[in-house]
Amino acid sequence: MKKIIIVIVTLTATTALIAGVNSEACTGCHGADWSKSALNKSKVVSDMTHADISTALKGYKAGTYGRPMNMMQGQVAKYSDAELETFAQTIGK
Repeated sequence: MKKIIIVIVTLTATTALIAGVNSEACTGCHGADWSKSALNKSKVVSDMTHADISTALKGYKAGTYGRPMNMMQGQVAKYSDAELETFAQTIGK
């Protein structure tokens, strides 16, 4: 079981890098398997669809998603909408 989790995390990180997004910055708060609620305030990413993740990431970038999250806005500001969409498809359901 442990090996399977390691493989999944490695593949997700590798695919995310191909998508152009540094997933290590994400997993620090959201967990390596996306199962943590960041700062005990966010949704659990592993429960979200790729459409939900894409909407959230693009909304954080634009400053229009939910409550103000300066940390998230800073994390996604450097990525294009296409990179965020690819990343969301990589990690979402």
